[in-house]
Amino acid sequence: MSTRFKPKFNIKKGDQVVVIAGDDKDLKKPRKVLEVILEKGRVVVEGANIVTKHTKPSATNTKGGMVKMEASMNISNVMLWDEKAGAGTKVRRERQEGKLVRIAKKSGEVIK
Repeated sequence: MSTRFKPKFNIKKGDQVVVIAGDDKDLKKPRKVLEVILEKGRVVVEGANIVTKHTKPSATNTKGGMVKMEASMNISNVMLWDEKAGAGTKVRRERQEGKLVRIAKKSGEVIK
C-alpha cells in the first residue's frame, strides 16, 4: 500500500462480515473480524482462511507440532454483514451530530 495516503476502510475489528471470494466463500454465514491490518489492506476473519503452521518445541509449547490458525486475507474479499437485510452490504459514510457514522446501503441502518 502507498504510504502517501492513509487508506480508509469501512471494516473495523469486531464487525460481522461475509466472505465473498476465495475457498471459504459463504454469502449467508456472518463471521467476526479478529484483526484489521491497515498497512497491508488485509483482515483476519474468524474461521476463514485456515492454515497449518508448524511450530518448534519451546518453553510455552513443550510438544511443538502443527497448529491450525486463521491467516489474513485481502480486505476486498469480505463484505460487511447487514443484520436487517440478512446479507452483505456496501457502506456509505454520513455525518450525524458532528460524528462520522457508517450506514448500510441496503437497509439504511447505522452500523454500530
